[in-house]
Formats: sequence, structure tokens, C-alpha cells
Amino acid sequence: METVASIFLVIVAVLLIAVVLLQSGRSAGLSGAISGGAEQMVGKQKARGLEAVLNKATIVLAVLFFVLTITVAFYM
Repeated sequence: METVASIFLVIVAVLLIAVVLLQSGRSAGLSGAISGGAEQMVGKQKARGLEAVLNKATIVLAVLFFVLTITVAFYM
């Protein structure tokens, strides 16, 4: 069981890294550096399309990563 959980943990970790790297930055470029703080104070825009899918995938993979990490630690 420990081996299976460890293999799933590595797969989830690689997928989590890939999903995070696929997401665009909140403030891209010089214009984002200047106006990025103001946008965050005023309010967030809702993610649409691929961004929404990547956000949800990140949350699911992060939760799965923590559960698998605790599982592997329990079996060791």
C-alpha cells in the first residue's frame, strides 16, 4: 500500500507542478506591476474558460497532494 500511495503522490506532485506553471500570472508585464495593487484592492475578476478549469484543478490536486502525503507518512 505504501508503494502505491508513493507512486500516486509523485504523479499528483508532477501534475500539480504542471497545472501551476500553466496558469498565467495575476499581473503580467510592467503595466501589471503598476496597476496590480489597485486591481486587487478594487476586486477580483472571475476566472473564465481555461483559467477556471486550471484554478479548480489546482485546488483538487493540492487537496489530493496533502491527503496522499499524510497517507504516505502514516504508513511509514
